[in-house]
Amino acid sequence: MSLTYDGILLIDKPAGPTSHDIVDIIRNSYRIKKVGHCGTLDPAATGLLIIVLGKATKLSEKLMSDDKVYVGSMKLGETTNTFDAEGQVESTQPVPDLSIETLQKEANKFLGDQMQIPPMVSAIKINGTPLYKLARKGQTIDRKERFIHLYKFLISEYETPVAWFKVACTKGTYIRTLAHDFGQKIGCGGHLSGLRRTISGTFKVSNATSLEELTTLSALDLNKRIIPMLKLSAFIK
Repeated sequence: MSLTYDGILLIDKPAGPTSHDIVDIIRNSYRIKKVGHCGTLDPAATGLLIIVLGKATKLSEKLMSDDKVYVGSMKLGETTNTFDAEGQVESTQPVPDLSIETLQKEANKFLGDQMQIPPMVSAIKINGTPLYKLARKGQTIDRKERFIHLYKFLISEYETPVAWFKVACTKGTYIRTLAHDFGQKIGCGGHLSGLRRTISGTFKVSNATSLEELTTLSALDLNKRIIPMLKLSAFIK
């Protein structure tokens, strides 16, 4: 039986591999020519990664434009050059006595429409060169602000110096930048210490296949996990 791989596959990405690594694993394991992903997750981040296969690769732009939901953690009192735990520590400051109520009041100030400057360590290209490659050379250049919208920024738990949160936002929102900016507002600095994407559009990580399970599936079983083109219209607004 000849199988056709046209549709999307929901993957629960583990920490470690890049989003492109996941694409390569699927392409090489199942010999699928057209494979892409929608919405890059940093290597250290986990959670929902939408994989487009075959004819569904034409839907990449539409799927990437969907709103996202993340859960994660921020470490206060410490800034890094990448705005996350993967970077080099640039400064440390004492964390003031903070309550979860105080943190939530500050988080509420980030809700709504706003402009956000993307971090230097990002895949955004300037004259064809990704910013992260320039950052590795020690270069810092001006970046254009991007319009974003935060629907929710909930501080769910706090244990000095780590605050756990949930964010619902529009596409293109850098949670690393949000964590950095939040630390600046608090006055002691901060960086993103953990991140997991749970929702993208109408798709949820609870319905995704783990990478470990993915590598054990037969071609037929993989095909059963794919949401076919005919059914996608029910999910895509």
